[in-house]
Amino acid sequence: MDKRLRDVATPSPEISFAPAEFIALEHTAHSKLFENQRFVWDALKQITSYLQFRLKPAVLGQLVGKPFISNSVYIGRGTIVEQGAMLKGPAWIGENCHLRSGCYVRENVIVGDGAVLGNSCEFKNCIICDEAQVPHFNYVGDSILGFRAHLGAGVILSNVRLDHREISVTAADGTIATGLTKFGAVIGDRSEIGCNAVLNPGTIVGRDCIVYPQANFRGVLPSQSIVKVRQNLQVLTRRDLER
Repeated sequence: MDKRLRDVATPSPEISFAPAEFIALEHTAHSKLFENQRFVWDALKQITSYLQFRLKPAVLGQLVGKPFISNSVYIGRGTIVEQGAMLKGPAWIGENCHLRSGCYVRENVIVGDGAVLGNSCEFKNCIICDEAQVPHFNYVGDSILGFRAHLGAGVILSNVRLDHREISVTAADGTIATGLTKFGAVIGDRSEIGCNAVLNPGTIVGRDCIVYPQANFRGVLPSQSIVKVRQNLQVLTRRDLER
């Protein structure tokens, strides 16, 4: 790995972890979650109580077939929920979203307007801002996705350390204890995570970033950065076919 790629996981002293540095708060109807928070990930600690006091279950969107929707789910107007989706809740789904067959929404999920939650995708204790796309075979647990953030097929946001200890975030002057034993990632507005990438617990991705497919990344990625994956591939002739 060259020096430039090593440095992407090391934040500069100028990086702030305040919510507004990663999330355009005008692109979520739930900006109150981020009020008075020093660190963007602290909003994850507020989801349970926020839904407990503010959620008013209702189904205002269109159901295709008979998806499972519990009595602790709100679905906004124009949202389509396909047969085979399971919305366990508590969950708040915004307007004009598309929840495809096989989508599994577990507890404490907040989704903005115009989002896509796709086939074989699982969501738990997360905040998904407007127009984010999570379309194929993804796990989003204890994470925050910004405006128009996009996960390629098979992206996993790992949210638990193997030793189950508290998760820390790497900062320029050391590590910051999050107070969380379950914390996946924060992905800033418009960032793209390539297919089959794994973001390890406590990963912070700034705005307008690109993470290449199959990357295994942990750390802090400054805004407008790229994580590249280099492979050495060989193409050989199958000699066992020669006669």
